[in-house]
Order: sequence, then structure tokens, then C-alpha cells
Amino acid sequence: MHVTAIIAAGGRGQRFGGARPKQLLSVAGRPVLERSVAAFLTHPSIDEIVVALPTELADDPPGYLRGTSKPLRIVAGGPRRQDSVASAFRAASERSDVIVIHDAARPFASAALIARTIAAAAESGAALAAVQARDTVKQGHLSPAAAGPRSGDVWIVKATLPRELIFLAQTPQAFRREVLRDAIALGGEATDEAGLAERAGHTVRIVEGEVSNIKITTPGDVAVAETLARGGHDDRTVARVGTGYDLHKLIEGRPLILGGITIPFERGLSGHSDADAVCHAITDAVLGAAAAGDIGRHFPDTDPQWQGASSVGLLKRAAALVRERGYKIANVDVVVIAERPKLTPWVEPMRASVGQALGLTTDCISIKGKTNEGVGELGRGEAIAAHAVALLRGVVD
Repeated sequence: MHVTAIIAAGGRGQRFGGARPKQLLSVAGRPVLERSVAAFLTHPSIDEIVVALPTELADDPPGYLRGTSKPLRIVAGGPRRQDSVASAFRAASERSDVIVIHDAARPFASAALIARTIAAAAESGAALAAVQARDTVKQGHLSPAAAGPRSGDVWIVKATLPRELIFLAQTPQAFRREVLRDAIALGGEATDEAGLAERAGHTVRIVEGEVSNIKITTPGDVAVAETLARGGHDDRTVARVGTGYDLHKLIEGRPLILGGITIPFERGLSGHSDADAVCHAITDAVLGAAAAGDIGRHFPDTDPQWQGASSVGLLKRAAALVRERGYKIANVDVVVIAERPKLTPWVEPMRASVGQALGLTTDCISIKGKTNEGVGELGRGEAIAAHAVALLRGVVD
């Protein structure tokens, strides 16, 4: 089954206010749009993504929408939500069996929620995530005596509705391709695609939503989003740990570079960049601690710009990305496994080089050399490997 995700990010957040679209706001050091897109980029059921952006952003999209691990297309949105979705639908692959639509302003949809919405749509034709009302629900209407300027509106209760029948709609909403085609063709005003599908005569199934799947609509929602993004904790007191691993073959005709230091040896490490296994392992550890992907996502070996690149430079970029997300690197610990050459003379220069890349003093950098006791390809001197651990802490304001 081929599944396309449409991220509806074409709005300008008029209810939110401010000079920037709300989807570009940073929550816990990470843009809302990036969080929403990442939920689908990393989901195993999603094959491609189409992002609808305001025209000015579509012409110059943020860097995190480029060079992604899955096909990602960007289209210019329209004046209304349904116009943006229609534009994205036209850009979706014709092979799509199911199309799932998600609001960019909902950055916390879980993988499980995405999966069950897709599964329900594949079975029933259309499905939406929704949360059952927990409070008593009142239907209101304006008091006739209060007719006039909105500032003088007085609402009174018209009826008490059975809350067990009331559901608060969310996204994702998913549709078999032909169902969404019918909904878009129907046109008209609607607040979501499920409403259009209903009017087109299709049954829309409800799947259990998530209370944490909030939509950032007003400035007050940002504080709630910050708390959710930090796991309900204050990140000034929470530590995050990441691990990294890298291995490269030793070959003739290449310099041996470890930790940013060129080490005299008759062979060097094979790779797309300079193949610095130490910097690669640390990069993955740092990115992993921030839940920011890995070195392959940010610096893929399919991209010519990283051919022969300095891995110390890549590590600097990763450290900057982590800082942008609201974290600082506390320390790193690395084990380098190499039968030859002996690394003891080069440990201190490597610590200094790595520390400079990360903006840390050498007392925060540990690098240790080990052998593999003659076992396997490492023990035979055919390759060098590195393991790394990184600790991050929230930046104290």
C-alpha cells in the first residue's frame, strides 16, 4: 500500500497574530513545522510527503525540508485550507492508495495515532482522529435582547448535549484516494476534509485521538506545547543521552583522519567524506541525544557536497543544530577500536580538536583507544570502529 502524507501548512495564522506564520515558531528549540513533518518522515507507513506552504515560503523553504530521507515535494498553498490541500493532492503520486492529511500546527501526533488512522481509512474509506468530549457540552445561542455589536454579545444555553456522542476532531485524517478526490471535487467551505467527505456521501470513521495532539492556535497554546515538547519537565534540569557508532575499512591511498587529526599510517579509512570514524560516532551521539536524526539524514553520502568533506566540520554543524533546539552539550566519551596504529600519542590532539568543534574544553572530552584482541576484521587490522556517548542538557535561560 502506497501512502502519501499531506502537511497542511499554507495558512498564515491570522488568529495567532504576529509577523511570522505560527508553523515556523520554535517550540523547545525546534520549529513546529519541522516537528510535524518529522513525525511522518520517520513513520514506516509513509512513502512520500507533500507540504503545502505559503507562496513566499514555498519559493524558499526551510533547510529541514530539503535533502529528506523520503521523497518530499513542496507546493504553494491557497487562500483557504481546502485550496492548499487540493494543490497538494494534485502533486501526490498517482500510485497513492491512501492519503493522510495533517495540520502543521499539530506537532505532537504519535506514530501509533498515524498508524491507526491510516489503517482505518484503508479499511473504511475515510477516518479521522478525534477525542471524545469529557466535559458536559452545552449548545448556546445569542440572547435576542443582546443583538447588536459583538462586544455586547450575551450567550445563553439552548440545550445540553449528550457528551458521549460528541467528539472533538483532530488530524491526522486519512482517505482512500478516490474518497479524497470526491471530497475535493465537491468543493465549498469546510473546516476539514472529513467534512467535505461527509457531504460527498462517504462514511467517515472515528479513531481514538490523543489529548496531547494539541493544535497551536493562539499564543497561549505555545506554553502548553513547550511543556509537552519537554516531556512535561523543565529541560533546565533534564539530561538527554545519545549513543553513536561508526566503522570504516582501512584502504591504501587515503590519509588516516581520526578526531580531526591526520595520523601518520600507511592506510586510511574509506568513505564518502574524510571517513573520520571518531567524529562520525560523536555526531550520531549528539544528534541522537536531541532526537534529531543521524548523520545520514543531515549529510547523506548520496549528496556530492559532502564528497571528501571534513568530518570535524560536519560535527560543528551537528553541534549548532543541537544548540538551535535548546540544548547544550555537556560531555562526550569515545572508545576507538583499532589494532594499529597505537593511538596514545594522538589522544590529546584529538580531544582538543573535538572540543573545539563542540565548543567544549578538553576536560569534557574523553577519547580512549582499544584493540579488538585479534578478533574479527577489527582484530585483523582491516577496519577501525568508534563508539560514542554524548550527554546534553537544556539551556538555562
